[in-house]
Amino acid sequence: MAGRFDGKVAFVTGGSRGIGKGIVQRFAEEGAKVAIIDVNEEALGETASEFKEKGFELYTKVANVVEAEEVEAAMKEAAETYGSLDILVNNAGVIRDNMLYKMTDSDWTTVMDVHLRGSFNAARAAQKYMVKNQYGRIINISSTSALGNRGQANYATAKAGLQGFTKTLAIELGKYGITVNAVAPGFIETEMTKQTAERIGISFEQLIEASVKNIPVGRSGKPEDIANVVAFYADERSSFVNGQVLYVAGGPKD
Repeated sequence: MAGRFDGKVAFVTGGSRGIGKGIVQRFAEEGAKVAIIDVNEEALGETASEFKEKGFELYTKVANVVEAEEVEAAMKEAAETYGSLDILVNNAGVIRDNMLYKMTDSDWTTVMDVHLRGSFNAARAAQKYMVKNQYGRIINISSTSALGNRGQANYATAKAGLQGFTKTLAIELGKYGITVNAVAPGFIETEMTKQTAERIGISFEQLIEASVKNIPVGRSGKPEDIANVVAFYADERSSFVNGQVLYVAGGPKD
């Protein structure tokens, strides 16, 4: 049975863990050739070995999304290796949570750089290939935190910024057969939410339990829940869906 992404090449930033890894798995299972960049060399190596054992074709490279030259070089290698670059998922992210009065310059700058400069670097590099091919899918990973979240002035601002970035690129690139959309996850069980539990001094199980109480569908999210939406945006048949932000949180968000 043919996969819906047969012949397509997907490039995922921060793809070695959590939501990114779930997205990589979905693309690979549905026939895409996938390129991953990440700053975490150990996690990247483990993910590459795991997927290659399953028979999936992956390109992996240690690269920092904040460094434009590293992103461009990795993208060039991936495109040359697989023959094209059709899908970009800007997933790389970090948290440096703190209340405003405790937040340092570094806390602010690091989060802005990874989420905003990183997505800018990757999108700018990818659009060259996509415009040439008159086809592309760019998917940015935002967050429900974009609507405001205590202790996340930096992260919320960056994720809200990604939504403006998404809508602007959708307007600029639509005429080239390129759509640009965003997914805004709610509470998803990942290494990042484990860090949140540690920061506030509770177990991960306690954080999940507390979060589920406020989720109408009565469960927490998993990386595959986000991968499902990314795959929808990336589908060739989704060409009339452009500039949208979909909140994937088990309930409505304002």
